[in-house]
Amino acid sequence: MLAIRLPEEIEERLNTLAKKTGRTKTYYAREAILTHLENIEDAYLADEAVSRIKTGESALLSHEDVWE
Repeated sequence: MLAIRLPEEIEERLNTLAKKTGRTKTYYAREAILTHLENIEDAYLADEAVSRIKTGESALLSHEDVWE
């Protein structure tokens, strides 16, 4: 179960879309999450990796090392 607060403008857009299409607001919220979750995860993991490199916790590999 998940409860989220949305800005009023977004809530209205979601209501309008749901009414026009006969689908629920939950359906569209779920679709949006499923569509974008992978991109959000990738961005978070990339930021985390950059932070580890900057602190020296992780090192970069040369392309020669990668190919080996």
